[in-house]
Amino acid sequence: MKIFKISYALLLGGAMLSCTKLNQKLRSEVDSASSSVTAAGLLQSTYESMNGPYQDQAGIWCQQEMTTDECVGPTRAGDWDDNGVWRVLHAHTWAADHGFAAGNFNGLLQTQFAASSVLARSPSTQQAAEARFIRALSMFTVLDIWDQVPYRGDISDLKVLPETKKGKDCADFLITELEAIINDLPNGTPTTAIKANKNAARALLMKLYLNRGVYANRASPTFDNADMAKVISNADQITGYSLTSNYYKNFSKDNETASTENIFSLENTYGVRGGNNQSRWYCTLHYNQNPSGWNGFTTLSDFYNKFGASDKRRGDTYTGVTDVTGLRVGLLVGQQYDQNGTALKDRSGAPLAFTPAVALTENGNNLEVTGIRVIKYPPDLVHNFAADNDMAILRYADVMLMKAEAIVRSGGSNAAALELVNQVRRRAYGSFPLTTANPVADLTGPLTLDNLIDERGRELYWESWRRNDLVRFGKFLQPTQLRGASDAKRLIFPIPSDQLALNPNLTQNPGY
Repeated sequence: MKIFKISYALLLGGAMLSCTKLNQKLRSEVDSASSSVTAAGLLQSTYESMNGPYQDQAGIWCQQEMTTDECVGPTRAGDWDDNGVWRVLHAHTWAADHGFAAGNFNGLLQTQFAASSVLARSPSTQQAAEARFIRALSMFTVLDIWDQVPYRGDISDLKVLPETKKGKDCADFLITELEAIINDLPNGTPTTAIKANKNAARALLMKLYLNRGVYANRASPTFDNADMAKVISNADQITGYSLTSNYYKNFSKDNETASTENIFSLENTYGVRGGNNQSRWYCTLHYNQNPSGWNGFTTLSDFYNKFGASDKRRGDTYTGVTDVTGLRVGLLVGQQYDQNGTALKDRSGAPLAFTPAVALTENGNNLEVTGIRVIKYPPDLVHNFAADNDMAILRYADVMLMKAEAIVRSGGSNAAALELVNQVRRRAYGSFPLTTANPVADLTGPLTLDNLIDERGRELYWESWRRNDLVRFGKFLQPTQLRGASDAKRLIFPIPSDQLALNPNLTQNPGY
């Protein structure tokens, strides 16, 4: 079995390469050394292959969040420079060979190849549907970020180069794929969110229909009423979920049982399997906080100011964390305290008081405290590294907001769309259950696209959807408080040069 694991890992690394003798040799090794390998085993490996691209702070998260108003990775004197790899993302000055972007492109293609490998092992009908869902999700992500997706459905002959699916044609292919498999997937529930399911497929279909006009023309998208109707109809078929009364339970170490709205998540179980999900809090916490962090990333004050003063996402207590360490969850600004109410200090002995102001390069005496910190996932204090918090990919709140957007874009009932948004808002302001009125939190209408993009930002911050949303709403190229307006080429990322060299079916994206 060890021989198989080594050979298969090598094969994944070269899965998207051109027709080399090495690929054929590796394929032969896998076939001869792994005759006992089952589709079930390969399927589990396929799930696990998503950990790097979707969970690591250098995964697609940094491309989808750090390029927006939600996140910045400032250089703090000698800390976090990394040759500017973080700074250029927020500044929109990344080059064609950005290391993280290239790694994510390759990692997502490896997930696609792993899924196709399941299909080559005589899987059951459900196993095949799960593999095809994972493949569709990874392809959707590549489409969204790079616009070009190398695709090899048949891996029996690696001498044949992957074809390239682009733009709206790729979206149409993925829609066809998901609609073909949806009946073969199991029924989803919040407690089975770590497995591909019908509701996850419906939520991903909503993403595709909502963005289909974007992928046809990112600079000037249009939204077909028939596509919006598909968004709404898929949303209406997603049942058995409700908004979790405590927002942060969707991201907690027990979210596999505590969340009532997670539709698809990546499993993190200590000692069993998982990814680098703890980076979500390590990348932002100060060294002297508990748990100790890497004192890096922050959000911007302009984004923070989109939240109402009484919005719990602006900072809240969380039982099992705040009472143990003093750490609050949400967006953290100002003086920080331990569990006894003692004011914390930075490494110089100055007050550990996070400031709203932050710059791309910090060199002052306060460089350790600049920037508003973000705690979306309540830290797993028991396991710390290899934390138990499952990584939320698709949530019911997102479904509700997508449905509201589709209603508005297609000229449907504004009152119905407004109520969907207000249901999400009421939780954030503490009005729960949803039948309880809270006029302070409610939008009074009419609901506009500007209302919607702001609400999506507040609800889904740091969940890897901000770039996708800003592009669809025509706001991604607009200036933020730390950079000016961007060139249209930044709407998509460049194809990594190694992929261009190996696969002539790919072409470099315009402007790069």
